[in-house]
Amino acid sequence: MAIARLSVKVGKVGKASAHAEYIDRDGRYEKQKLDDLEHAAYGNMPKWAEENPNLFWQAADLYERKNGSTYREFEIALPRELSPKQRIELTQDFIAQEIGTKYPYQLAIHNPKAMDGLEQPHAHLMFNERLQDGIERDPAQYFKRYNSKTPEKGGAKKDNTGKDHKTRKDEIKALRQRWEDLSNQHLERAGLDTRIDMRSYKDQGIEKAPEKKLLPSQAKDPVVRNALMQSRQADRLVQQYDLGDLSQELAKIQQGKSLAQEIEQGKAAFKADFEQFKAQALQQLKEQQKLEQEQEKLNPPSRGMAR
Repeated sequence: MAIARLSVKVGKVGKASAHAEYIDRDGRYEKQKLDDLEHAAYGNMPKWAEENPNLFWQAADLYERKNGSTYREFEIALPRELSPKQRIELTQDFIAQEIGTKYPYQLAIHNPKAMDGLEQPHAHLMFNERLQDGIERDPAQYFKRYNSKTPEKGGAKKDNTGKDHKTRKDEIKALRQRWEDLSNQHLERAGLDTRIDMRSYKDQGIEKAPEKKLLPSQAKDPVVRNALMQSRQADRLVQQYDLGDLSQELAKIQQGKSLAQEIEQGKAAFKADFEQFKAQALQQLKEQQKLEQEQEKLNPPSRGMAR
C-alpha cells in the first residue's frame, strides 16, 4: 500500500519568506536544489509578485498583523509508485480542486532518499488565505483589514477565519478523504493495484501505534535507522502471513490474563481469611486455657481421707 500522509501547518508573521525559500531550495538552501527538488511552481499571485513569488511572502511578513498567519501549508506524501510526471499531474489536479483561483500559492515537490534507500516524494503546498477578488492593491494595502462596504479601500478578504477547533478538525478529515479519493484515481489510471488509505490505524481496525516522525538528527543516526527498518520489516512480514484476527486473539489472551488474575486474587483472599481464622482460633484457645487455669485455682482438687 502506498504511503498516506497529509499534514496541515500554519505559518506566523516573519516565517513565510524563509519557508518559501526552503521549499523552493533558494537562498541558503540552494545547494539542495539539485539533490531533491523535483518540481516547483506558483500561481494566483498579485501583479507585483507575478515574476517573483517571494516578494509576496516578504510583503506578508512585513504587512500582515503581528498575531496573524501568513500562510497555511499542506505537506503531502506522494505515491512513490507513480512516475515524476504522474506525481506532478496528481498535484496539479489537487491544486485545481482545493485552491483553484482563490489563493496565491507556491508548490515544491521534494524527492530525497528514504531510509529504505528508495524514493520519498512529498509535496509542500503553501498558500495565503486572502482571496483574489480582481482588485489591484499594492503590497501595503493587500494585507490591510478587509473593508466590506468599499472593498477597494481595504485589504484582500481573509478566508476561513473564526472557526472553532472541531470545525477545523472536521475540515481536515474531509480534506484527507478528498486526497485519498484523488490519489487512488490517479493510481488506478496508471494501472497500479496499490492504493492509499487516509484512515487512522484505529479506524482501519489495526492494532498498531502510528509511527513517530523522526527528527533529521535521528534519521541520520545509524542505530535509530536500523531499529526503524527492522520494525518496518517485521510489520511487512506480519502482513504477508495469514495470522487470523489478531485483535480477537489478543482479546482472548487478555481474558485469560484476567481469569488468572482473578484466581490469584481469590487465592490471596482465601489465604488472608485463613490466616485470620487461625489467629482467632489461637486466641480463643489461649483464652480457654487461661479460664481453665483460673478455675483450678479456685477449686483445687480434694485429697483422699486417711484410714
